[in-house]
Amino acid sequence: MTLLRIETPRAYEPFLRPSRYKGAKGGRGSGKSHFFAELGVERSLMRPGSRGVCIREVQKTLKESAKRLIEDKIKALGVADRFTVLNTEIKTPGGGVILFQGMQDHTSESIKSLEGFDWAWVEEAQTLSARSLEMLRPTIRAEDSEIWFSWNPRNASDPVDQLLSGPEPPPDAIVRHVNYTDNPFFTAVLESERALDERARPGRYGHVWLGQYEPVAIGAIWDRLMLHRNRRAEMPALKRIVVSVDPAVSSERGSDEHGIVVCGVGEDGRGYVLADYTTKGGPRQWADRAVAALDQFDADAIVIERNQGGDMCRHTLESVRPSVRVIEVTATRGKHVRAEPIAALYSLDRVSHVGTHARLEDQMCQMTAGGYEGEGSPDRVDALVWGMTELFRAVVRGPGKPAPKVQQYGGAGSWMG
Repeated sequence: MTLLRIETPRAYEPFLRPSRYKGAKGGRGSGKSHFFAELGVERSLMRPGSRGVCIREVQKTLKESAKRLIEDKIKALGVADRFTVLNTEIKTPGGGVILFQGMQDHTSESIKSLEGFDWAWVEEAQTLSARSLEMLRPTIRAEDSEIWFSWNPRNASDPVDQLLSGPEPPPDAIVRHVNYTDNPFFTAVLESERALDERARPGRYGHVWLGQYEPVAIGAIWDRLMLHRNRRAEMPALKRIVVSVDPAVSSERGSDEHGIVVCGVGEDGRGYVLADYTTKGGPRQWADRAVAALDQFDADAIVIERNQGGDMCRHTLESVRPSVRVIEVTATRGKHVRAEPIAALYSLDRVSHVGTHARLEDQMCQMTAGGYEGEGSPDRVDALVWGMTELFRAVVRGPGKPAPKVQQYGGAGSWMG
């Protein structure tokens, strides 16, 4: 029997329990790779015949893989006599093996060669494509098999973030955000590098060392600092709340999302973003979701852009709730132009997000004065802008300018009285 003595940082102790999915995300120096390399060695020893694979999205050479790190761990743990290190793989006790592969080299047929494997470690998982994740998950399906992910978060829309940090993560997943402060083995050399970046590269520091999402687009009208410094944990007393909807042109597969954002104005005169219920689906689906949000927050009205559907948008909402109060707005300027007055409110620290709305905030930080730099359409941002514009009409309009044309339906005799 092999007795291993591995010092495990407290932040990583939850990963020692069996679980289908294990995800460690965070910044540089957090020890993510070292932990999973040791876990791979431990599993190979404790389960003779175990077969594991270390995965990257792209692996052109073994130098890009975790092979050297695992070799170093085998030596450091004093178990080199139990393993056979070959040029392309590592033979493990009981006839097992550890392979090192790139997912882009696989097809739906070739991936079947991994079906008997009982663990997979995905390094740099933020680069893993949806196609690769879709192939890998059902392939690693042996009894008690596990899939591990280590990554520095890049964007909330990345497939690994959607799987493990999205609104509905798998029930059998252990996910932890870890940083250099969780690593008791953080070296003096790394501390020197960290301190230098904190002083000289503040724009990149949060992403590199704290595991925050990638910085904003060049020229973005929002930035993550302004979002974070005004974030609130709880909703304050509000005097008005609206549910804002930016319906997509189509409900076909692959079409844009229907932006649905709940906004309010507090008794303190500040704006608050309360929820992001953006969804895909047909007209009935977004209408049901918007009315549900209206009820959940006891909102005053639903604000909806009518450009993409005219009266049909209002009729769709009325089919769900005949007496719902609807405020219709019409876009006469580009999305980024409409967004600038609202971004100005943020820069004046007059708007707070209650909680974190990762995908909405990703879109916000891709909106520049010249247009949207992200993929697809910024439906979440557009819904936010319409909601805040309704709540801050006088501020957005400015002195001496006529009010935008809006049409309101519902009211007296409705559920609002």
